Amino acid sequence: MDFFVGDEAVAASKRKTHQISSLLESGQIADWEGVEKFWHSSIYSYLRCEPSEHRFILTEPPMNSPENREQMAEIMFETFGVKGLFIGVQATLALYSQVQGPNSTSANLSPEDLTGVVVDSGDGVTHVFPVADGFVIGSCIKHIPLAGRDITRFTLAQLSARKEPLPSADQMEIAEAVKEKYGYVCKDIVQEYKKFDKKEKAEDGKYYLNNKFKKYVHKPSNGGKPVEIDVGYERFLGPEMFFHPEFCNSEFTEPLDECIDNAIQSCPMDYRRKLYNNIVLSGGSTLFDGFDKKLSLLVQHRVDSRLAAYHTNTGHKSTAIKA
Repeated sequence: MDFFVGDEAVAASKRKTHQISSLLESGQIADWEGVEKFWHSSIYSYLRCEPSEHRFILTEPPMNSPENREQMAEIMFETFGVKGLFIGVQATLALYSQVQGPNSTSANLSPEDLTGVVVDSGDGVTHVFPVADGFVIGSCIKHIPLAGRDITRFTLAQLSARKEPLPSADQMEIAEAVKEKYGYVCKDIVQEYKKFDKKEKAEDGKYYLNNKFKKYVHKPSNGGKPVEIDVGYERFLGPEMFFHPEFCNSEFTEPLDECIDNAIQSCPMDYRRKLYNNIVLSGGSTLFDGFDKKLSLLVQHRVDSRLAAYHTNTGHKSTAIKA
């Protein structure tokens, strides 16, 4: 079959002869024919197995429509003839992976092990899922219209504003590579600016920009000489959108830590302490260096502030909550 998946699909040699299709939009399947081809390639080219001899697990977003679930099952059973199929909610499976050690079995799990908050951020969408005893609390899910693709676009805009030499055919590829290779989350954005602006004195007596600035070398897909691209403030400004979303979206100004806090506060009171104690990160956009530390620090600050206000208003001191 004349189709390509993943890196092969975006290779320069295929762009001229094939049409590139995005299978998902905001976490939902937008091209069922393309998804079927993707599964075909995954099963036969990568897993290299006979589907009729195996059982498969597929993930779905919470509140997925019955029609979508039926379509997934129809393709897996009628097209691939799988032996069995389980469709699980992404957040619950993330909790399974978090509590399952290499030597543990599902028999060791208790409902309490599957209570927590899953922050799932991929390329197209970010969700906050409160899970209680293995079941997603659907009414408390928070949707955030920012994810990895928005960071890529922001990085591209920053590079273009500085007039970096970006080949037009490779702009998104360059921005994505810069984001993945150099991106990180800083503790304090003002202090980070000062670190970048600080110049260092070299042996020749001249002052140069410090090693916070990086150089990314890109080889154009259409040939030609490699180009050098300076990477600066976008290293931390891109991932910072989770905590200052107004950088990318003027209509959405609720930071991630506030979304998590609001999601937990909307859950039944008996589960809130357990939810604060078990916040699980899932998805590629949560892999930036320092992301987990800053998020934990900000959520903990919100919890401590609430407990301090409660103590001031009532005179009763509650047991501390560790986020």
